Amino acid sequence: MSAGARRLRVVYGDITGLDVDAIVNAANSTLLGGGGVDGTIHRAAGPELLAECRTLGGCPPGQSKLTRGYRLPARWVIHTVGPIWRGGEREDELLASCYRTALALAADKHLASVAFPAISCGAYGFPIPRACRIAVREIEAFLASSPHPARVDLVAFDEVVRQEYAALLPGSV
Repeated sequence: MSAGARRLRVVYGDITGLDVDAIVNAANSTLLGGGGVDGTIHRAAGPELLAECRTLGGCPPGQSKLTRGYRLPARWVIHTVGPIWRGGEREDELLASCYRTALALAADKHLASVAFPAISCGAYGFPIPRACRIAVREIEAFLASSPHPARVDLVAFDEVVRQEYAALLPGSV
């Protein structure tokens, strides 16, 4: 097991209830809320999150921006815009960039714990096994070269995603 793998674990459930320094929002490019995990995070954080997001000017796919967590247990929300699956043209690199840019923001803030949803695996249609492999690869590579964050949670929103992460990270569930 790599040093990064010991700092990476799988969690099953609702990302908005986790007591971590930051949760990652699988946002759309407007950052103004939407469906899935994005809408759930906006509802749980309250209207202050939307007000702050309006000041950010959106975010392009593969990039990330930071806001406060407001009414969430997490102090921060890292918004990242995953790619919409269109058959594999540039989506892998954009998804990998989501993880790298989100982790870079966490490291810059010296955050101890960050929780990620399965970015682009819902309405954006990214194939779950492929997305999970990219997530684990990018997070492990980042953790191998940075002391922050000390822990990363991969939050599975359903059993399919949980099983995929569990296969990639035996003993982490």
